Amino acid sequence: MSKARTRESLVQIAIDGPVAAGKGTVARILAERLGWLYVDTGAMYRAAALLARRAGVSFEDSKAIASLVDRSHFEMRNPTDTERDGRLTTLVVDGEDVSWKIRTEEFSRGASMVAAHQEVRRSLVEKQQKIATLHNVVMEGRDITFRVLPKAQLKIFLTASEEERAKRRHHQLIERGVDADYNTVLDDLRTRDWRDSERGTDPLHIVEDAWVFDTTGMKISEVVERILDKVRPIISGSNN
Repeated sequence: MSKARTRESLVQIAIDGPVAAGKGTVARILAERLGWLYVDTGAMYRAAALLARRAGVSFEDSKAIASLVDRSHFEMRNPTDTERDGRLTTLVVDGEDVSWKIRTEEFSRGASMVAAHQEVRRSLVEKQQKIATLHNVVMEGRDITFRVLPKAQLKIFLTASEEERAKRRHHQLIERGVDADYNTVLDDLRTRDWRDSERGTDPLHIVEDAWVFDTTGMKISEVVERILDKVRPIISGSNN
């Protein structure tokens, strides 16, 4: 089979949605069930914030951050057997595994800030699109269905109520040993929702052909099974 034919047969699942909607956990389990690559684009924006912090660059300096990203090599892969330490994905930047170093509240907020810069987004979108030309992917973020993978075979807008998302986020932080206050988490979530919805030319929104999936009150396993029901016919079609 030719390389072009192989690329044409690749399947892309694009998942967008607000912060703490469960996109990462759902996408990772879905990719594992399918044997595909899970691409956490949010981790790439966190890494951009990490690069900025290490270089002493303000999160507001779009050109400097874009330059740092352009000069850096990003590698994303599913965790190997020796990397199964609770991470959802492994992100290597310039040869350094930063998978856990980016999982702080500072870089969570920083990711939202640097993602507002068009220059930074342009650079990272190019890297994300390149990944999708090489693998079957489950890719999640906030602009995947309309900016990164506009031709994805399945587009999902995964969401849940504000309160449920705040509870999920609060629980995640407590599990990591972070002394987090629920009301503070809820306020931060609302701020990030506002920032994402007001973000330049790429605000978080629902595209016309997306499946809007509200997971309020659902277990992760139930969410994954519902999505798999949508994916199986697509896989069958791509193999014909």
